Amino acid sequence: MPSVSRRLPEWTLAIRRYVWGSFALHLVWEIVQLPLYTLWTTGTLSQQAFAILHCTVGDTMIAGLGLLLALAVINRSTWPAAGGRIIWVCVLFLGVGYTLYSEWLNVTVRRSWAYSEWMPIIPFIGIGLSPVLQWFIVPTLVLWLAIGRPPWAEVRRAVP
Repeated sequence: MPSVSRRLPEWTLAIRRYVWGSFALHLVWEIVQLPLYTLWTTGTLSQQAFAILHCTVGDTMIAGLGLLLALAVINRSTWPAAGGRIIWVCVLFLGVGYTLYSEWLNVTVRRSWAYSEWMPIIPFIGIGLSPVLQWFIVPTLVLWLAIGRPPWAEVRRAVP
């Protein structure tokens, strides 16, 4: 039987790049921001490693589901070739929104984790700045890599 070479649609490749890129960059971010949490000084090496892996997997799931939800709700059949700005904004909104809720719930209500004295705190809401910045910076960089251009840049097509 002859092998049939099939090229995957551009959107499937972009989603794969986004998910794997999210895993990689969130892993780096989680490692770098660990000193901003008390676990840095109170936890064992295995507890720290577990927290980093647990948070990275959670971040990757949030990122992937956020992108899929944005694509489903916004319904841009031209993505990733065009129509990316609104997807990017929606992904940021979902990621930052979930992070604000999760940080509030886990730091203030459940006390599942705590910030060290090094964590910059956003005034009036008492949430750490680093996790919020994470959800602006990481998805923006990963979308840029996944679609091959800044996510805020719209592609202008020539009219035939």
